[in-house]
Amino acid sequence: MILARATVSTPLGDMLALASDDGLCALEFIGPEKPLTRLDARLQRHFPPHEIVDRESRPIARARTWLETYFAGISAELGDLRLDMHGAAFETRVWKALTRIPPGATTSYGAIAKALGSAGASRAVGAANGANPIAIIVPCHRVVGATGSLTGYGGGLDRKTWLLDHERRWRREPLALLF
Repeated sequence: MILARATVSTPLGDMLALASDDGLCALEFIGPEKPLTRLDARLQRHFPPHEIVDRESRPIARARTWLETYFAGISAELGDLRLDMHGAAFETRVWKALTRIPPGATTSYGAIAKALGSAGASRAVGAANGANPIAIIVPCHRVVGATGSLTGYGGGLDRKTWLLDHERRWRREPLALLF
């Protein structure tokens, strides 16, 4: 399998985008403070064997456009952006639930666990949230602690705060809680 790789610039720093023929499979912040060992392990586990080639692809171009409209405060709809997320069954259920959290809203790990029919699995939801391979587009930054406190984020709590504030500024409709 050949995966396309490109760097995508955002107001919060550069991100590494990887895509298969089926869709975007990774989007992570990069920089000297963020080694990609977790991503490397994920690729070995879920995309063996693979080769990474530096090139633009349709999923990466679409992700780049999505990020531009998101950061401009225009839209956070997936539209025709295809995602190719590989993980354990529970992880993929959590990631799908994350995509239902509207911009500007937050929910808790426990609320997601309950919505998935696993009320006691808030720690497992937290682990799946932390394993999310597609930052921002699959909005793991919208998940907070049960008390509403900001908890970990792979891109750093400063970025999580920025993203939540950004979404609250441009969010126009009243929020409907899904969880």
